[in-house]
Amino acid sequence: MKEILIDRRENGVAVLTLNLPDLRNAMTDAMTARWRQAVAGLAADRELRCVVVTGEGKAFCAGGDLSWLAERRTEDVPALRDRMLGFYRTWLTIADLEVPTIAAVNGAAVGAGLCLALACDLVYAAEEAKLLAPFTSLGLHPGMAATYLLPRVAGVGVAREMLLTGRTMTGLEAASAGLVNRAFPRESLMAEVLGIASRIAANAPIATRLTKVALAGGGHADLDAALRWESLAQPVTMASDDMLEGLAAQREQRVPRFGNA
Repeated sequence: MKEILIDRRENGVAVLTLNLPDLRNAMTDAMTARWRQAVAGLAADRELRCVVVTGEGKAFCAGGDLSWLAERRTEDVPALRDRMLGFYRTWLTIADLEVPTIAAVNGAAVGAGLCLALACDLVYAAEEAKLLAPFTSLGLHPGMAATYLLPRVAGVGVAREMLLTGRTMTGLEAASAGLVNRAFPRESLMAEVLGIASRIAANAPIATRLTKVALAGGGHADLDAALRWESLAQPVTMASDDMLEGLAAQREQRVPRFGNA
């Protein structure tokens, strides 16, 4: 069970650490199974406010375990399709959590590992971290929703350049291109990310979860769709104890003490 470390903190923040540093945190079958269990456990935690994903050692995640690729040529396409779909869906369950998620890209994020980071709500990278999606150089079509996540996050132009040329971006370049939110020196990355996670965790949980839903997939289709959603979601929060606590805290000039969603 060592492949994924779970650190639950008192403020409602949970840190998931990919823990196969000798394999650059590649997504082995054992790690995939452990990830499924870990995320399912977090989904059932009503005290959870925010999740941070990072990697142990020098890499964030080297992507899928390539050691079995050559052997798969003996399998037929339907069997491979089922295997890959299950693999993708297991790792992308991070996007299904109701609470905000943050990727702390401490080192190389390659292929499926990059997609795991981009599936989180916020992405922060070490300045010298290397982000790349070298599928075609391996003779592979992109996977793990790369053809959805890259253009959604950074635009079609950046997605085309990374997926067609195999360009590697540093964390600093990725921040400039909009692929990650910000880049920090590696030695201060986790402190910065945990500070951001703490600020998220301190906010009203109902309002935070509804805001995450509103922003899913890049936001609403148009202005009217946004207004229709907000005219329903905002009254839900108006009727909550959280709003009363937020107003009282502002009036009394203290930190609000919100309950669980």
